[in-house]
Amino acid sequence: MNYRGSTGYGKSFLHKGDKQWGVGDMQHDLTSAVQWAIDEGIADKDKICIYGGSYGGYACLAGLTFTPDIYCCGVDIVGPSNIKTLLDSIPPYWAPLRNGMLLKIGDVDNDEKFNKKISPLFHVDKIKSPLLIGQGANDPRVKQAEADQIAFSMKEKGIPVEYVLYPDEGHGFARPENRIDFNGRAELFLAKHLGGRAEEFIEADGASAQFPLLEKEEVEDEEEEFQRAISAERLTNEILGDM
Repeated sequence: MNYRGSTGYGKSFLHKGDKQWGVGDMQHDLTSAVQWAIDEGIADKDKICIYGGSYGGYACLAGLTFTPDIYCCGVDIVGPSNIKTLLDSIPPYWAPLRNGMLLKIGDVDNDEKFNKKISPLFHVDKIKSPLLIGQGANDPRVKQAEADQIAFSMKEKGIPVEYVLYPDEGHGFARPENRIDFNGRAELFLAKHLGGRAEEFIEADGASAQFPLLEKEEVEDEEEEFQRAISAERLTNEILGDM
């Protein structure tokens, strides 16, 4: 939907989104649209997913954190989770763009409280619903760190999250193999949490999907096994030393 701040409706409508990210009118418009669809009998209030990319990914994270009772699941594609780290990652040659974003979003550089207020990363504890994250490792706009930090935070807190990283993608998925791969994973995710049918998932040939959360678990398991082996060796040496 075209929430306040959208282009194509004139300058006045565009600027109605200024400093309205996350907890302001831009997000309120999405919430109101959901309520309208429920009231009209179009949507089932217990089966609503929030799904988006880039700003839409941020809106997904904001929806799950700031209005956690509305959505039963979310899909975030290349969405920022911390507005300050998002802007800090902008390269110097994009300085005019960064200054423009500060005017649109608000002064997160000098107002730490405001940044924490609108950044979903600082409200992870409020998330009640499962999340699927898709990210490109070469994204020049929304760096991989934006996905990493919220995915690992949710994982550590025991909140259901799936995280798919494509090392050969940027801000969105350009390679057909990766598009097919992520769409198939998203279809399964939506069928699981919304109900309905899903085609059997078959990994697309040539897709580059990686799973940072699972890889970290494997590393931790290997480290734990290594430490157990060291402990067992020390114990054996102590026993032999006492003989």
